[in-house]
Amino acid sequence: MSSANQIEIPLSKKKMFLSLVISVLFICLGIWFLTAPPTSNHPIYGNPILFFSCGIVSVIFFGYAGFTIFKKLGDKKPGLLINSEGITDNSSNIAAGIVLWSDITRISTVNVMNQKFLIIAVKNPNEYINRQSGILKRKTAEMNYKTYGSPISISANTLKTNFKDLYDLLQRKFNENKTE
Repeated sequence: MSSANQIEIPLSKKKMFLSLVISVLFICLGIWFLTAPPTSNHPIYGNPILFFSCGIVSVIFFGYAGFTIFKKLGDKKPGLLINSEGITDNSSNIAAGIVLWSDITRISTVNVMNQKFLIIAVKNPNEYINRQSGILKRKTAEMNYKTYGSPISISANTLKTNFKDLYDLLQRKFNENKTE
């Protein structure tokens, strides 16, 4: 997992497989809502437009999530590499690649729908946004920047570590390597 100068945090195939199973379940739920939604006389829970909308959103969102998780399951590279140069992020579909310590201004946390993320604030956010291949990945990085102040967010959800240990490690390494 680590050497004297480099720490490797592997991708967790178990966590990713569990996320894939959950995505497939939500895709199935979405298909059910689209093809045979439950009926009720309740004005909200019986509204077919609500079920149709939820079905569409579920199939699209969890379909995309499931597809990206499925692709990531075959990835042999570590999820994160941490060394004296910086952090190399390969933890998600919109991974930042190498983030130099000299670019990082702070590391903070944010909770989004009960999911914890590390926000890696950088001096040059547009450079990291423009690195993303594909318009969807770039738009997601831009949205992260507008919402959280950085295009770079890292979750422990796909890594063989927990969030607190990851945060503590990155904060310690950032303090050891930051340049004034």
